[in-house]
Amino acid sequence: MDLKINGVKYPVVIEKKMKNRNTYIRVTKDLEIKVTTNYFSTNRYIVNLLEESYSRICDMLEVQLKKKENNTGFFYLGKKYEVVYKDIDGIEFIDNRVFMSRDFDIYKWYKKQAKVLFLEHLNKIYDNYSIKLPKPSLRIRKMTSRWGVCNIKTHIITINLELIKRDTKYLDYVITHEIAHLKHGDHSSRFWALVEDNMPDYKKYKEEMKEF
Repeated sequence: MDLKINGVKYPVVIEKKMKNRNTYIRVTKDLEIKVTTNYFSTNRYIVNLLEESYSRICDMLEVQLKKKENNTGFFYLGKKYEVVYKDIDGIEFIDNRVFMSRDFDIYKWYKKQAKVLFLEHLNKIYDNYSIKLPKPSLRIRKMTSRWGVCNIKTHIITINLELIKRDTKYLDYVITHEIAHLKHGDHSSRFWALVEDNMPDYKKYKEEMKEF
């Protein structure tokens, strides 16, 4: 089954489960429209539901298309570059192009840049935080579902390496967010009040990051 949106056909994947009481529709990162429903749901019911949910599906698809656009290609500190492969040592940026050899270890290079930049931003934000908290240590690794993690017992903040690709304002939001967990381990109103106290525009950045 396919669903045509703006002249493009998108596959509809139906997953029926005995334990499901409700029906859920989502658009995956692979641009599949996934329907999870009860085992006894008929195809006619699903088709009618897709028709009724067309506008909402379009919105979900737009989000995933934006995410795909924002994750395709070479990004560094919020800017997208055209990759030009050249027999050189290291990496070189000229205007909107980045030059590197085909065997260049871009992951290793990203990690090297992040170690310096992330620590610099962490120290600056911590030093200017509105309340006194234990000094956190920094770890950097690539994560698939989180931008940052705070271990409140060890005071270690782990930042997603992917943030090296984004504008530093998003890095600052994640750091501000994770430092707040050193005071509040949950996402209570007190937690968000502390985040807002240190970054008044955090809601804007939090919302924009959904496109990544």
